[in-house]
Amino acid sequence: MQKRKSIGDIVLFAVTLVLAVVFFFPIYFNLMSAFKSNPEIMRDAIAFPKSFYVDSFKYLLTETDFPRAIVNSVLLTGLSILFMVLVIPMAGYAIERSNAKWTGAVFVYFLAGMMIPFQAYMIPLFKELKMFGLYGNLVGPIVIYISGSVGFGSLLYTSFLKGVPREIEESAAIDGCSRYAIFFRIVFPLLGPCTASMVVLNGLGIWNDFLMPMLVLPSDQPKTMIVEIFYFVGELSSRWDMIFAGTALSIVPVLILFVLLQRYFVKGIATGAIKG
Repeated sequence: MQKRKSIGDIVLFAVTLVLAVVFFFPIYFNLMSAFKSNPEIMRDAIAFPKSFYVDSFKYLLTETDFPRAIVNSVLLTGLSILFMVLVIPMAGYAIERSNAKWTGAVFVYFLAGMMIPFQAYMIPLFKELKMFGLYGNLVGPIVIYISGSVGFGSLLYTSFLKGVPREIEESAAIDGCSRYAIFFRIVFPLLGPCTASMVVLNGLGIWNDFLMPMLVLPSDQPKTMIVEIFYFVGELSSRWDMIFAGTALSIVPVLILFVLLQRYFVKGIATGAIKG
């Protein structure tokens, strides 16, 4: 029995290792190609770079609109996540802790929004943005990202809040804390793993989003990093050195964020799944 279990562990480890290599290879290939010139990439894409070529990074950061695109990506992602963290936890808390009948209907309404594909309401949404004067600036996509994350965020927080004892809040209420003080001083700090999960999942989606910035932001101005990278892809030829360099610059912040929040992200997903 012990031997059979050991063989199973070895097989499971081998499969996990193979999957890890498969998923890591595109990142490795991109980072390796980012330090090659365009002719070198075209000549042998999988070979190691012969020299530490950084001219593509210099060109991107000094001769193009990529620095402005970096600022747009940071603002778009950072502001969206900030308002999500301020709004969605309160929505999940109100749904989970309220005994009113209408909260169940609101929760179902939020979840129903997750079932409608973006392409189904894309054109009416853009018309609505133009009607409210939000088309052509960063405010429009920020509002869309926040509203689009309410359904999943509410589901995540309500599942997590089921494991937070109500007695803690009742004790704070007896001590004279208001409803807002109970949430922000006592409940919200306990939601750290859940918040980290939401930040990682939504942050990755917003940072890597192509369609929304491409369609909403002005065509004559710098957009986001992902969109600016796309402009180096031509119909007859492509600047692969610029593409890989730009992609490498966009990958680094994501890797840093995930490494910093990995422990809380895994804990939040596991806890939410068990309690949900």
